[in-house]
Amino acid sequence: MLSKVVICGVDTAGLPKLTAKENEELMKKLKEGDAAARDRFIVGNMRLVLSLVKRFWAKNANADDVFQAGCVGLIKAIENFDLAYNVKFSTYAVPMIMGEIKRYLRDGNSLRVSRSIRDTAYRILKVRERIEERDEEATIEKIAAEMQVKEREVVYALDAISDPVSLYEPVYNKTGDTLQLVDQLFDESQSDEIWTERVALREAIARLSEREQKILMLRYFEGKTQTEISAEVGISQAQVSRLEKNALGAIRREIS
Repeated sequence: MLSKVVICGVDTAGLPKLTAKENEELMKKLKEGDAAARDRFIVGNMRLVLSLVKRFWAKNANADDVFQAGCVGLIKAIENFDLAYNVKFSTYAVPMIMGEIKRYLRDGNSLRVSRSIRDTAYRILKVRERIEERDEEATIEKIAAEMQVKEREVVYALDAISDPVSLYEPVYNKTGDTLQLVDQLFDESQSDEIWTERVALREAIARLSEREQKILMLRYFEGKTQTEISAEVGISQAQVSRLEKNALGAIRREIS
C-alpha cells in the first residue's frame, strides 16, 4: 500500500514542505478567510497525514481511503484550531488525524459481526488448534462435538470472521492462466441439463391443443381453480379436470 507514490490522485513524493513560519503565516491568513491560503495550508500539511497513514496500516485497508480519512481529520483540525492555543498546529492536528484514521479502520467495514459471534469463532479456532495438535483432522463435526454446539453454529461463526473476497480476485488454474473468482461461479439453476429439460417442456406444451395450453396457463401460471377456469373457458369443471389431466399426461410422455 505505502509503496504507492500517487494516493487519491496526489503525488505524495512532490508534496511541498512548509517551514514553521510559513505555516504560521498561512494559518493567520486562512483564519481571516483567505481561500488560497487555506488550500496551500492543506496541501502543505498533507505530509503530516501521510506520515500517520504509515503508522496505521491495516490488512485489507485501502491506501486511498485511509489517506482520505486522514485528510478529513486534517481539515477538521484546521477548522477548530485557534491561534490563541499557543501550540504548534501539528501538535494539535495529530490526535485529530489519528482519530479519523482509527475511526475509519474501526467502522469502515460494512459487515458488522456481533461480539458474541466473534467470541465463539475465537473459541472454535482454539479448539481446532487443540485437535490439530493431536494429529487429527479438525473437521466441523469434531469441533462441534468438543464444544458441544451444533455444527451449523461452527460454520456460521467461522464464516462471520472470514475476510470478504472480491468476485474479481485473481485465481489461477493448472495451465497457469489468470482467472477471476467470478469466472469460477455458475448458476446451478441454469445447468445444461435443466436448460434441455426446459426446451423439451416448451416443445411438449406447444404440441398441446390451444384449449389445453390455456387451461395449463390459467391453472399453473395464474393460480386459478378449476371452477374459475371453467367459467372463463365456458366448459364444465369436469371437462377442465379431464383436459388438464390429459395435457399433463401428454407432457410427461414427451419429456420422459
